[in-house]
Amino acid sequence: MIDGTFVIDAVTHAYNLHPSNYRAARYAESLAQLIYGLHSGLSDDEYRVSEPHRFLKDWSIHELAHLLFVEGDVDLAVHHVLPLQTLYHDGLCSYEKTREIRKRYPDRFLVYAGVDPLRGTAALDDLEHQVESLQPSGLKLYPAAWLGDSFRHTGWRMDDARIAFPLFERARKLGIKNIAVHKGLPMGAVPIEAYKVDDIGGAADAFPELNFEIVHGGMAFLDETGMQLSLFPNVYVNLEVTGALIVKRERWFAEALAGLLKWAGPAKIMWGSGTVFCHPHPAIHKFWHDFQLPDDLVKVAGMQLTPEIKRMILGENYARYAGVDIEAVKARIAHDKFSKRRAQGRARPYSYTEDGHDA
Repeated sequence: MIDGTFVIDAVTHAYNLHPSNYRAARYAESLAQLIYGLHSGLSDDEYRVSEPHRFLKDWSIHELAHLLFVEGDVDLAVHHVLPLQTLYHDGLCSYEKTREIRKRYPDRFLVYAGVDPLRGTAALDDLEHQVESLQPSGLKLYPAAWLGDSFRHTGWRMDDARIAFPLFERARKLGIKNIAVHKGLPMGAVPIEAYKVDDIGGAADAFPELNFEIVHGGMAFLDETGMQLSLFPNVYVNLEVTGALIVKRERWFAEALAGLLKWAGPAKIMWGSGTVFCHPHPAIHKFWHDFQLPDDLVKVAGMQLTPEIKRMILGENYARYAGVDIEAVKARIAHDKFSKRRAQGRARPYSYTEDGHDA
């Protein structure tokens, strides 16, 4: 916690960025370099992995947990299966890692299943399998894939009745209510069309009993994202990567947050760090302790960030969205090994990697 505020990190990734994991070599490398470039450009010196080979590796679930709960102020995190098997042999964040996280750290992680809708009935079967084994709190989707021998970048739309709706219907039948989709941030040097948000409303209208989570909200298409939030009660936004802008690109972050607040207020905005993309601590610390909207953006947002609003964004909104009982989680983790270690003081950045601490 940070000053008694329960922190939920709504997107985390134990990436496998090692070159041996590349399937579509040129495109996989392009995305890996994009991730590393964002890490380098948005991290302070103390929290930057300066040597690419130390970042472009297969990150373990233990390193991820140590980053979040011992080196940072996160109390509960969400790990996503990433279904990018056309780019990476294991999808980038594998089902196997997510299953291990669910087994090893059930009180510290929620998990999302992940499938590729372009696989048709195979995606439906895959979803059934993941729901049975992972008991996920949501489903993570990507709006494009790399198909064929040339690895052609092919997109699909969330409002496509042929590709997307059968998957949403199956998710509903399986008890999955929350659908997260990567938007706003193209995955390397690829066409941008699939990453727009103009397809969210059709899905939200057709499936009012499901929630739709726009991941990377505010990175691009800001007013279009805000409009979806204001029009549909079942559309939410996740600040993965957007939140990291606060460290080195504070004005960009402030404009993005003010724009989202302008359209829909604070109740639909959820924090996500994307760790291991970046270290979770600097952005959360700055947001809680030091950040306020500039006066001109207070006029845009119609409000200033109070401690109550910050608590909503850092945890309370996601808890309501995903049905998390914060007090029950607090009780379960109060004396676990992460809490005991954290009570000794925040560990140094990336100290698990350097010192081999047992997370």
